[in-house]
Amino acid sequence: MTRRQALKSTALAAAGLAVVGNTLPAQAQAQQPAPPTGPFTLPPLPYAPNALEPHIDAQTMSLHHDKHHQAYVNNLNIALKDHPDLQKMTVEDLLRKLDTLPEAIRTAVRNNAGGHANHTMFWKIMAAPGKGGGGNPSGELANAIFADLGGVDKLKTAFNEAGTKVFGSGWVFVAVDPKENHKLKLVSKPNQDSVLTDGMVPLFGNDVWEHAYYLKYQNKRADYLTAWWNVLAWDAVAARYSGIKAGKVTL
Repeated sequence: MTRRQALKSTALAAAGLAVVGNTLPAQAQAQQPAPPTGPFTLPPLPYAPNALEPHIDAQTMSLHHDKHHQAYVNNLNIALKDHPDLQKMTVEDLLRKLDTLPEAIRTAVRNNAGGHANHTMFWKIMAAPGKGGGGNPSGELANAIFADLGGVDKLKTAFNEAGTKVFGSGWVFVAVDPKENHKLKLVSKPNQDSVLTDGMVPLFGNDVWEHAYYLKYQNKRADYLTAWWNVLAWDAVAARYSGIKAGKVTL
């Protein structure tokens, strides 16, 4: 090979590497697997991602809904892909009957059905501050909170304390217990565990996983818990309470 031929070959090889280098990211992106299909889908966020500012920022809301909740939905569909009988069940029934599920998928369903159920409830019970979010409950719901939890002020204090005491990640709920004449109970849960597994129905709850607040509040979980009451939609919670008592709201 002459010097001229060698230089030409080197140049062609370098050009080829440049082309490959430029096209690999696009090829890799094209090869990304599509989200798994299945019976469960991500519900749309019922307001704009920035609607809850300044208490919950838009970036957190987008990541929380579009990435974290979507991951629970995807993983739940994956867990059930070989179980067509279970695919016909609602997420509520999967969690209520968790102990009857095949052991091989029970933990995956517990985590991901729980994550899907908890977040589906979570989006529904918040609203923009001053536009449904904040304030205080009234009527039948306020009476029940007073009777079962000592009133709104005591509830907020106990709820915030329970939230700060969750070790690692988890949730704090006010749940309705149909077994005890629809009594309201304050319940904290680790990870994505659901009160549905205990035979109760979540009335409202707050997510104390770091992904729910860390971008804005960093390690100040207590500040997040305090601020969150400004976006709790009491009218939506009251409607849930009536629906749960009537057997029309199960999640």
